[in-house]
Amino acid sequence: MKKIIVILSLLTLVLVISSFSKEERTLNSNFISTIEISTVPNEKESLHQIYNIPFVGNSFNGFKEAVAFKESQGRYHVVNTLGYLGKYQFGKTTLERFKIYNTKQFLSSPELQEDAFIALCSVNKWILRKDIRRSVGKKINGIKITESGILAAAHLSGAGNVKKYLRSNGTKKFKDAYGSSIEHYLEQFSGFNTSFIEANKKPAL
Repeated sequence: MKKIIVILSLLTLVLVISSFSKEERTLNSNFISTIEISTVPNEKESLHQIYNIPFVGNSFNGFKEAVAFKESQGRYHVVNTLGYLGKYQFGKTTLERFKIYNTKQFLSSPELQEDAFIALCSVNKWILRKDIRRSVGKKINGIKITESGILAAAHLSGAGNVKKYLRSNGTKKFKDAYGSSIEHYLEQFSGFNTSFIEANKKPAL
């Protein structure tokens, strides 16, 4: 009798574990499909801690890969629900600034996407050069301002909105359609070395 009870208990345990594993797989699948469109981590947590991705350092490469993971999980072919494209989620208007009009070609070209990201950083650094000089090292709303944070925030909201935020000492805020804010990007992408980027009004791809 005891043997039968033990066997039944083991079978029940196996069924529970099997059911849990199936549910866990479903939850993971739903989670992945959700963050494919947009991710908005807790403002005080590290991207690397939240998503358990390897830390690739504070270099410019680390910066762009961290931005890319936040935008698209680092995938070149992604188009979100608002029509933003590729690894770094470019809008069509921004691409046209760099004379990129063929979105299918853009999505299929990792090299072009990487070049476009560097070009956009160069433009934003040129637009915000005075604000970078004045603001880096200061604290606004408890956030230490860094050049990399400024460039990441400009990628999110446009350089004009970052300029308004910095020059208003943090009173003029911005959030995108998914709830990501200038302050979130200033904090999460601070401390990377973006000296590699040269301020340039009209960078060539």
